[in-house]
Amino acid sequence: MNSRPKTVAIVGGGPVGLAAAAHALERGLIPIVLEAGPEVGHAVRQWEHVRMFSPWEYNVDKACGRLLNEAGWNSPDPKQNPTGGELVERYLAPLQQRTPLAAHIKTSSRVTAISRVGFDKMKTTGRESVPFEIRYRNGAERTLTADAVIDASGSWFSPNPAGANGLPAIGERDLEDRIFYGMPDVRRRHRNRFAGKTVGVIGSGHSAIGNLIELVRLRDDEPDTRVIWILRGDNPEKAFGGSANDKLAARGELGSTFENYVKSGSLEVVSSFKTTHIGRVGGRLRLGGGSEYTQVLVDELIVSTGFRPDLGPLRELRISLDEAVEAPPALAPLIDPNLHSCGTVRPHGARELAHPEPNFYIVGMKSYGRAPTFLMLTGYEQVRSIVASLAGDIAAAERVGLVLPETGVCSLGPTASESGGCCGGPAKADDNACCAADELAKASGSDGCGCAKT
Repeated sequence: MNSRPKTVAIVGGGPVGLAAAAHALERGLIPIVLEAGPEVGHAVRQWEHVRMFSPWEYNVDKACGRLLNEAGWNSPDPKQNPTGGELVERYLAPLQQRTPLAAHIKTSSRVTAISRVGFDKMKTTGRESVPFEIRYRNGAERTLTADAVIDASGSWFSPNPAGANGLPAIGERDLEDRIFYGMPDVRRRHRNRFAGKTVGVIGSGHSAIGNLIELVRLRDDEPDTRVIWILRGDNPEKAFGGSANDKLAARGELGSTFENYVKSGSLEVVSSFKTTHIGRVGGRLRLGGGSEYTQVLVDELIVSTGFRPDLGPLRELRISLDEAVEAPPALAPLIDPNLHSCGTVRPHGARELAHPEPNFYIVGMKSYGRAPTFLMLTGYEQVRSIVASLAGDIAAAERVGLVLPETGVCSLGPTASESGGCCGGPAKADDNACCAADELAKASGSDGCGCAKT
């Protein structure tokens, strides 16, 4: 295999995967996009009813935008916030149907394993000189080879369980027909499932908050609906976010609305509840919290506890991941919620996302491992840098610039003082910066990472 790749297999036909393909085309590389679903953006379709926090200006990759403009695309209002469905219909589907990417996309092609041709994980000598072998299913088991691989498969279909220890709660797998993972369309498609029921929601992130707000609004029309927020922690206020300080107005508004609902008693809050068991009592679900005296009874359960990467297909590759976050080691300290929750992640690209396996990268939401917050703009910059590196333009790969909207909050975790501060540790040169991420954000033109605002 030549040292400079010619073909790039891209796992996943979502926003970040298609952005990687668009940049590859511009660089003269040959992308091969393998999308597990029947159409591009299949994972996005699962939350098509959800309106995004970020407006169109943050959701269109520049290389994709150039391809669409050449095809006579009628671009959306950059200041409007699309739903997931609108993102597919007005952006991802036209990329598949109206641009040169069409010839490079294989749908209904689920990747099952990736290795090197003739090499298992143990064999070292000559490893870099052979191409990757990608196994995938499209009706039957098939295979293709490529000089480089970019895994943009995301983590939507690998939700975290209800169990507080990272394992499914005892009995959880047997009752999956009564458990909804992710974000149901509470007031429309799934209305009959939740209307007039006692519904519990486990989680404290944006997805959980969105579900709880929709359930309270459903109760306005269906008064018999009862909403219970099952919180593992002991401080509900942590879920309120930056409110008016959030640079993404929709995200701030979500936090403010939820804060009002909690403080007005519009929903019940069960805090410090760590689910260990789920069983049946009559026709209801009984959630146990480690003691027979600690339980919650519900008719339906929504689990919104985040996602984790599916690493199974990567078992024969040499990858390096942080032991806790399951993100690349250079990225993990900046996104680990145990250390901080900052408004800006410092710029990162090919260098930070590289693995011991040459020419292999994990990007997009999957690159964040188990960390809870990710913006597509981050993924677009990741793949721009990576494709530049694969094409041999090292200067462009190193010239990473990323300014993300601030959340307006930055909270330190219990181990932050032990690690020398939040957001990647203390600032190295700027005495006016509160931490490394704040320093780098300011150097990139942002106001900072948000730490000093709290």
